[in-house]
Amino acid sequence: MKLDITNRQIEIIKASGKILMEKGIVGLTTKNLAAEIGFSESALYRHFKDKEAIISLLIQYLAENINERFTKIMSSDLNGEEKYLAVFGSQFQFFKDNPHYIAVILSDGLMDSSEVIKQSIKNLIQRNSKFFIELIENGKQNHFFTHKIDTEDMVHIMMGTFRLQMLKWKMADFSFDITEKGMKTMKGLLTLIKN
Repeated sequence: MKLDITNRQIEIIKASGKILMEKGIVGLTTKNLAAEIGFSESALYRHFKDKEAIISLLIQYLAENINERFTKIMSSDLNGEEKYLAVFGSQFQFFKDNPHYIAVILSDGLMDSSEVIKQSIKNLIQRNSKFFIELIENGKQNHFFTHKIDTEDMVHIMMGTFRLQMLKWKMADFSFDITEKGMKTMKGLLTLIKN
């Protein structure tokens, strides 16, 4: 399902992500958002009914972006190892280019802010899990990934490792190259889960 989203809404959700990253959920106010974008608070309400709608669309926009990138990789002729590396390479590069979306990955306080936002995050996690399950199952069928680790456990290990790497990058104030360091970590993990 393609999101119906305007360029102005994209500008607003990107600014929201930046504020979430810098100030957390409590810092995302219409006043701060309007100041970040450079227009009045009342102008925000022409595009979104409330803060919850902004955050929900930000998560949906990220989910659609990930879906497009992963679908392209998964439908390619790459082998299991190449798909694994392409998926994580794509993720690290996306967040390197768009660090304001890291607040969604780390979901600092977002899950507790509303049921709608919690559901949006759950949908994102479930969608990503399905891609990783497909990646792992295909890899197991082609004798690329080990059968000694349950697929669901492998998904948790991959997603947890990725999330921890993103947290370390944020805590280091984005001072290192996340693509380089992240891929080094994911290649190390690959060594552990290969058949």
